[in-house]
Amino acid sequence: MSLLFTDFASWRAHCAATGEPLYQPVLAYEIEQKGATEAAIWPTLQRAYDVMRDAVHEGQTGNMTSRSGMINNGAKKIAASPITVLSPEFKELVISALGAKEVNSCMGRVVAAPTAGASGILPGVLTTIQRIHKLEDRKILEGLLVAAGIALIIEQNASLAGAVGGCQAETGSAAAMGAGAIVYCLGGSVDEVFAAVAITIQCMLGLVCDPVAGLVEVPCVVRNASAAAIAFSSAQIAIAGVDPVIPVDQCVAALGEVGQSMETRYKETALGGLANTTRGREIERLVLVQDVNILPDE
Repeated sequence: MSLLFTDFASWRAHCAATGEPLYQPVLAYEIEQKGATEAAIWPTLQRAYDVMRDAVHEGQTGNMTSRSGMINNGAKKIAASPITVLSPEFKELVISALGAKEVNSCMGRVVAAPTAGASGILPGVLTTIQRIHKLEDRKILEGLLVAAGIALIIEQNASLAGAVGGCQAETGSAAAMGAGAIVYCLGGSVDEVFAAVAITIQCMLGLVCDPVAGLVEVPCVVRNASAAAIAFSSAQIAIAGVDPVIPVDQCVAALGEVGQSMETRYKETALGGLANTTRGREIERLVLVQDVNILPDE
């Protein structure tokens, strides 16, 4: 099979007909794509999750100062803040997602899930839900497979790239992957997993991609934290049985339609939005001068 499924309805129908859990057909797809055995796939997934956990840890303990100066140890500042507006678990989620994305902005090692620009969301979501509910790694790895299946379907019918569909396609897809994985890991039904994806897309629809100075730093880092929070809220809404009303496949179609109609300046070009503010343009000039100054003499 060259593709897993073309839509969520096909995935649901397959699992209903076979009795397989959601992750099983994704695992079979991965085995076929890699030409590997199942015994070889699980360690690969474990390595990916270990890198995610390492990024969460590094974001909270390392020196997360980007070359531009726009990123400066945000996760550690939140952790050390004497004033909090969040519950301990919610604060942990924000710190974890933001810190893991700071690792990417500071040229550290991350898992692009589904992209480097959204690389803090799944690590933040999965490590937090694992700690809260004391889940085994195996369950998290199954959740990663479910998240991968969600991404494959979104990619086919919309996009995962900010340059194609705006930030709704990038952090939005990662949040949808995270929300679906949460519900799966906590024993939710197939319909509840897909409802979490639908609700997340509804919450993220229309978000533009407007990186200041063309760097994947501002507002990307804070959006990873907020997207992780949306993943958690969407998962809670869905696992409680709230109907998203618009079916998940139609939500994905809307994601694609909005992305297609979005102006080019809002799709990773740094021509609009926050990148086009007065301060954004000042930073862009400073970064350009900095780059020129480090060029070697001819």
